[in-house]
Amino acid sequence: MIRTLKRGMDQGTVRAADARIRETVETILGEIEAGGDAAVRELSIRFDKWDRTDYRLSDQEIEACLSQLSRRNLDDIRFAQAQVRNFAQKQRECLVDLEVETMPGVVLGHKNVPVDSVGCYVPGGKYPLLASAHMSVITAKVAGVRRVVTCAPPYQGKLAPAIVAAQHLAGADAIYCLGGIQAVGAMALGTATIEPVDMLVGPGNAFVAEAKRQLFGRVGIDLFAGPTETLVIADDTVDAEMCATDLLGQAEHGPESPAILLTTSETLAHATMAEVERLLGILPTAEIARKAWEAYGAVIVCDTDEEMVAEADRIASEHVQVMTRDPDYFLKNMRNYGALFLGPRTNVAFGDKVIGTNHTLPTKKAARYTGGLWVGKFLKTCTYQRVLTDAASAMVGEYCSRLCMLEGFVGHAEQANVRVRRYGGRNIPYGEAAE
Repeated sequence: MIRTLKRGMDQGTVRAADARIRETVETILGEIEAGGDAAVRELSIRFDKWDRTDYRLSDQEIEACLSQLSRRNLDDIRFAQAQVRNFAQKQRECLVDLEVETMPGVVLGHKNVPVDSVGCYVPGGKYPLLASAHMSVITAKVAGVRRVVTCAPPYQGKLAPAIVAAQHLAGADAIYCLGGIQAVGAMALGTATIEPVDMLVGPGNAFVAEAKRQLFGRVGIDLFAGPTETLVIADDTVDAEMCATDLLGQAEHGPESPAILLTTSETLAHATMAEVERLLGILPTAEIARKAWEAYGAVIVCDTDEEMVAEADRIASEHVQVMTRDPDYFLKNMRNYGALFLGPRTNVAFGDKVIGTNHTLPTKKAARYTGGLWVGKFLKTCTYQRVLTDAASAMVGEYCSRLCMLEGFVGHAEQANVRVRRYGGRNIPYGEAAE
């Protein structure tokens, strides 16, 4: 039996907040499309108190940011980027072009073609999230994307040196200091000074996620990556301190970040809730983490691992930390998650920052139908066909002719018939099916 000891905000309240966000984003995107650079500038001043005549960073500004970081800082960024690049390259090696002769004289194939241009959003309003630059820029470059541009907001009223360094070292072709809806809107719609891109990627707050949703179709997107979500699955093999630490470590992302404990131990459940309160008394980011915990935190107790799998798949969380006797049971049986972190030796922060897997992951139950950002997201698998012999063309043409006429597509049938006449020597009256 599944028992909920603590619930987050009710879904009606969540839906009402989502509706307000939709309306705000729709209005702002309309302003950007109508006003271009002037609207982007006004929005940047309004939301970020950040005013420039040109939001693209110069080479001198980039070098100045690099010079503000210590050698240790730069080495750490390079280490993390090397892990992301290595895993992305291994993923790319799995994606091979295909060509096969499916019947005598009929060749079918596909090619993995990179998207031409990508805009990467790097969040940085509350924290300078330089890791998002690794995850998006490097992965796009490994896929073969020709032009990668980045946008990150100002941090505390100025450029964030670590974010700028990460974007530059990752290989961004152009770096802009813009945040929020105005950033993704400018990259997608284009302005006089910002060339539009073909695809938007990167995490962000609820407004950024909604802007990507509304722009989808005009440009491609990676996925709907809104506020961070974490689910901790635990049993009595782990203690409350570790569970509470892993919950609050993600709740500090923002006041809308769900943090859920799913456990077979009611003792651990109560102990974890108490430990959360203790840690909130000493955590420097407690102001944000407490809001997330109070509004979106939940504690759920199950009787069995099977129940926990079913409940975890229902929740479909972005991050799932598994700390049980048999973590591999969850790897084998779970179906809906953004990323799994198996065992107490790993954790979501490793994945967020340094270990090499991508941290741009599905939220709001999107894990039911998609995985996270990876090198394959930047590739279009495009098919082609080639018919090598007259006999093959005539043979396929006869089947095609009859099937087209079955659907009533006479013009389609004639595309097939003309090949049957020319390459098969058949006399088929115009507008009739091949016999």
